[in-house]
Amino acid sequence: MPVRKRFSQNFLHDQNTINRIVAAINPQPDDEVIEIGPGHGALTDELMRSGCNLHVIEIDFDLVRELRLRYGDAVDLIEADILKFDFSSIFGTRPVRIVGNLPYNISTPLLFKLFQHMDAIHDMYFMLQLEVVDRIVASPSTSDYGRLSVMCQYYCTPIRLFSVPATAFTPRPRVISSMIHLKPREPDSNQAHDVKTLENLLRRAFSQRRKTIRNALKPFLSVDDLQALGLDPQLRPENLTPQQYIDCANHIYTREQ
Repeated sequence: MPVRKRFSQNFLHDQNTINRIVAAINPQPDDEVIEIGPGHGALTDELMRSGCNLHVIEIDFDLVRELRLRYGDAVDLIEADILKFDFSSIFGTRPVRIVGNLPYNISTPLLFKLFQHMDAIHDMYFMLQLEVVDRIVASPSTSDYGRLSVMCQYYCTPIRLFSVPATAFTPRPRVISSMIHLKPREPDSNQAHDVKTLENLLRRAFSQRRKTIRNALKPFLSVDDLQALGLDPQLRPENLTPQQYIDCANHIYTREQ
């Protein structure tokens, strides 16, 4: 079957890698699992063997047809664009586990979409471009640290699992991939009063990351505001921790009420 370039398809075929992924996920018979982008079913086969209640979402109609012939009614197969898909149509009373080898061109917008449903998610296991995983797990004051780092670490505890070489895929991508485990964080007292305020603050901060926060955050916070929050105005956006960004966002939101 030809690869559709518009879907950025790279199909996992290496059985050792597949085994490592399934061992990490450790699916159980009573698990509710959503697999995103099953491709030819390499991971689907192993998930089915666990006896979990499996939902599979695929956008490519040729692959959907292949998977329907292969699995019949054994899995809940949904033909849909994952970025437009209404997850509430699947979410029920039990938290779901979400897994997938994500196309590189949709990984970040999909993560932000899933963040809106964290109360319905038990955990997530994704194959991502190594560069994206580096950004997710990045610490403050590093070059990889940015908006994605802060938001992922706000919603989840991210754990880098293992890297996967290009040779594990057909066709071979031009990048190295990595598996990551995202476990939703339990709500605590250090929450943003308004997530949109936090997102807007981060978008501004990291679009101006070469500037000091005195200048980068000027539309949101004055020098007096920064000093009241215990922040040196000469710091740069990548120097602030996720909690400091939450404190800034809460200060802005409270002031505007």
